[in-house]
Amino acid sequence: MSGNHSESREFRTSHETEIALRKSSMSVLSHCASSEISSRLEEIALPAYEELREAERGLVMVSGRIGGDGAAFNLGEATVSRSAIRLATGEVGFGYVLGRDTEKARLIAICDALAQAEGFAPVLEEKVVLPLLAALNRYRREKAAQAAATRVDFYTMVRGEG
Repeated sequence: MSGNHSESREFRTSHETEIALRKSSMSVLSHCASSEISSRLEEIALPAYEELREAERGLVMVSGRIGGDGAAFNLGEATVSRSAIRLATGEVGFGYVLGRDTEKARLIAICDALAQAEGFAPVLEEKVVLPLLAALNRYRREKAAQAAATRVDFYTMVRGEG
């Protein structure tokens, strides 16, 4: 009985790690331009795939809460693009992005499927996700440096009364 429990925990930990890696990869890809993702994917020999859901645009309702814990209300609609693909080996990938960039949604769906494929996950990480993350971090550092250069320190002088 304890052997099964141990195997179950190892599977759960492995599965949770896989989900966390997929989630972090999708986060990086969602912040990059479709041209950057496309140029990185050119370095990988992509397997055959079929589009389960052709890339399309739509709207989603955005909800909010006053004060974070108040009653929910509909803030408005946001445009999203989505896509779903299946690799020839059976892995299914999904891509959802804010905005009207259907090509980006398709590319993210391809990356999501590759992240689940045994032979492609490490290659995707090395050739696509890590270089894009490095470029994203460089960009963020440059923006932070530009903002810091315009920083103004205010101070108050105390007038003496007397």
